[in-house]
Amino acid sequence: MIAITGGGTGGHLSVAKAIAKEYNKIGIKPLYIGSTNGQDKSWFENSPLFYKTIFLSSYGVVNQGFLGKIKSLANIIKLSFKVKKILKEEGVEKVFSVGGYSSAAASFAAILSFIPIFIHEQNAYMGRLNKTISFFAKEIFSSYDKNSKVKDYPVSDEWFGLQKKRDKLKTVAFLGGSQGAKFINDLALEVALWLNENGIKIVHQTGKNEYEKIKGYYKENSIDADVFDFYSPLCRKLENVDFALSRSGAGSMWELAAAKIPTLFIPYPHAAKNHQYFNAKILENKNAAILIKQSDMSAKILISVLCDADIVALNSALEGAIEPNGAKKIVEMIENYDRF
Repeated sequence: MIAITGGGTGGHLSVAKAIAKEYNKIGIKPLYIGSTNGQDKSWFENSPLFYKTIFLSSYGVVNQGFLGKIKSLANIIKLSFKVKKILKEEGVEKVFSVGGYSSAAASFAAILSFIPIFIHEQNAYMGRLNKTISFFAKEIFSSYDKNSKVKDYPVSDEWFGLQKKRDKLKTVAFLGGSQGAKFINDLALEVALWLNENGIKIVHQTGKNEYEKIKGYYKENSIDADVFDFYSPLCRKLENVDFALSRSGAGSMWELAAAKIPTLFIPYPHAAKNHQYFNAKILENKNAAILIKQSDMSAKILISVLCDADIVALNSALEGAIEPNGAKKIVEMIENYDRF
């Protein structure tokens, strides 16, 4: 029996989902251990991918004051002993962690129970928790570490199904993630009239907070845009997209790369250790993406990028940037780790 733990954000949870789906293919339904905070419950509560889901009252340590950090650490220690008991009762033999504060209790419980633990690190810079438990991990999977035995990000097969030659700018997607990104939303509205006048269609993922406002703007200006706050699976909305604007969280970045959609990445400037910038830098260095910092971005610059972007070259450069079956390779290694 394997337990999958971690979450908080869509990037962590998309990896957990991909690994769970792969385990389902081989007839194993994992146990999921996450948090009552973040997006964990909205993703996995009552999910058929898991035989059981457990949500703990865990919360992050980062971005808290001294007393807040002490309180959070004390809570993690308390929950770790609770999960240690759960792992024993459920007969868990392996733990797979996708990181984030949601994974802390189960990760430390696995270490205390001498249960083999495996880590997936999504970003170019390893998170603090993953760095701590990496000393105990049997294997660390990363798309950025040259020593990782599986470098392909675990992206769902549907994204690879979107691969095609893109040579004309007919549709642009603005993607702020499941929670939205105000900067990208504002940028979209600033260029919406220009796009509409030039016959370029708009696909816009707004997040919940600004959905009504943005939908209203498009309606008032008679712009026929495909506007939604959240849609799963997102890939179904992007089938005919020729170019995207997106944050560069690892999940979003590698999904777009798998689909071979030319993308302008605008990293979230407050991400820990500026990891979104370094994520996107990997693709920019291969001439497979455009990377512009938020502080350097404007509507004028975006229009210039859209006019000058070599969509054919970007589309071609994404060939082989990520290969399918990343999740399958990870599951195979976990199931056979004692043979290596």
